[in-house]
Amino acid sequence: MNLEPNAGPLPRRTILRGLGTIVALPFLEAMFPSTLVAATPKTPKSPKGPPRRLAFIYVPNGAHMPSWTPQAVGGNFTVPSILKPLAPFKDDMLVLSGLTQDKARANGDGAGDHARAAAAFLTGRQPLKTRGANIRAGVSADQVVAQELGHLTTFPSLELGCERGGQTGDCDSGYSCAYSNNIAWRNESMPLAKEVDPRLLFERLFPNITTREGQKRSKYRKSVLDYVLEDASRLGAKLGASDKRKLDEYMVSIREIEGRIQKAEADAKKRSPSSAQSKDAAKLGSSLPGGVPQDYGEHIRLMGDLLVLALQADLTRVATFMLANEGSNRSYRDIGVPEGHHDLSHHGNEKAKQEKVERINTFHAEQLAYILKKLRAAREGGASLLDRSIIVYGSGIGDGNRHNHDELPILVAGKGGGTLRPGRHIRYPKNTPLNNLFLALLARMEVSREALGDSTGMLPDLS
Repeated sequence: MNLEPNAGPLPRRTILRGLGTIVALPFLEAMFPSTLVAATPKTPKSPKGPPRRLAFIYVPNGAHMPSWTPQAVGGNFTVPSILKPLAPFKDDMLVLSGLTQDKARANGDGAGDHARAAAAFLTGRQPLKTRGANIRAGVSADQVVAQELGHLTTFPSLELGCERGGQTGDCDSGYSCAYSNNIAWRNESMPLAKEVDPRLLFERLFPNITTREGQKRSKYRKSVLDYVLEDASRLGAKLGASDKRKLDEYMVSIREIEGRIQKAEADAKKRSPSSAQSKDAAKLGSSLPGGVPQDYGEHIRLMGDLLVLALQADLTRVATFMLANEGSNRSYRDIGVPEGHHDLSHHGNEKAKQEKVERINTFHAEQLAYILKKLRAAREGGASLLDRSIIVYGSGIGDGNRHNHDELPILVAGKGGGTLRPGRHIRYPKNTPLNNLFLALLARMEVSREALGDSTGMLPDLS
C-alpha cells in the first residue's frame, strides 16, 4: 500500500493483508483530496468523492396500514405507531403513500399474490405463473445498478436474507418457490439466491485465500484481525487522528460481529443432537445451521451489521435484504405473538389479530432502526454513511388481509449524498407505479434508464 507522507491520496483499494487474509478498509480522509472530503453534492451527479449506496429491505405480508400511514402530509406529520421506533430518524426518512405494484396483481392469473408480490417488487414485471423450471419475471432494480456499477466493487451486489428458501416446487397457488423467496433477479429467468448464514457472509466479505490458514482460523477460533494486525499498525502510524480513530472503530466492529457469530455457532453446537438423534431432530426442525442465531432479532441485526460493513468498506454499492420470505408464517414468540405471521395477516378485521400484526410490523421497524443507527454512526468525509445512502424499506403487499398491491407500505431513508430531501410524508396519486420510485433512485445512483418495468416516469418531489 502507498503510505509515503507526500505520495498523494491513499489508494481507495488499499486493503489489509496477512497470511492470506484480506480486510477491505472503510473510506478514510486520506483517500481523497481535502477539497472533496466534505463535499455534499446537491444534484444527482457527482464526479468524485465517496460513492452513494442503495439497499432494499423487504418485509412480507404487508402491514397494518392504519398504524403505518401518517395522517398529515409534508414535514409536520406525526410518526404513526408502527414507525415509532424510527422516530429518531424522522428527518432522515421519506414515508411514501399511494405507490402501487400493478404487476403483483392477478391481471388474469388468479391466486398467488404472495409469490407475485416478491417477484414483481423490484422488477415491475408480471411473473409467469408456473411451478416448473420455466420461471420468468424481469431484471430487478438492484441488478440494473449492479450491471452498471458492479465492476467498481468486489461484489457487484449482495443478496441477504433471514429465511432459507428453495428455488423449485409450488409455494403459492401454482407459482414456483423461486418467486416467493427472491426479490433480486439478474435477468428474467435467474433469481439470485440470498445468503442467510452470518458466518458464510462474513467469510465472503473478509476471506482467507489460503486454505490452510483458513482452516486454522476456524479451528482455533482466531479473529480475522489477528492476521492483519501488523499491516493495520503500519497503516495506523501514517494516518491522521480522525482516520486512525475511524480505523480503530471499524476494526472493533469487525471483532464484535465476529464474536457474536462465534457465540451463535457455539450455541448451535449445544443445541445439536447426538448423531443417533439427528434424524429425529431434523424432522422436528429443532436445529439451526452454521452461525445462524436462534434469536430472530439477533439474526436480523447480525446480517444488518454485515450489510453496513460491506457498504462502509465499498465492497458493494447495492444490496437486497429479505427479513423473511413472502408469505412467511414465522411465529414471533419473543414479542408475545405465538401465531404465524401469514395466518395473522388474514385477520378478517378481527381487532386482536390486527394488534398482533401491528406488533410484528413494529418489531420489523425496530430492526430497521438498528440498521439506520449503525449507518448514521459510520462517518466518512464529513458526513454519515446514512447521508451517503438510500435505504428502501417496504413490502409488495399493502394489507395482508386484502392481498392488495396498491397503497403499499414504502419508506426511503437516507439522503443519497444530498440528492434526497427527507423528513416528509408524501402522498402520490392512486396507482402511481412503484417502479417510478426505483427509476428516480437509479438516477441518483448515476444509472440512467428511460424505463424500468412498468414505470411511467421518474417519481417527482423527492429532492
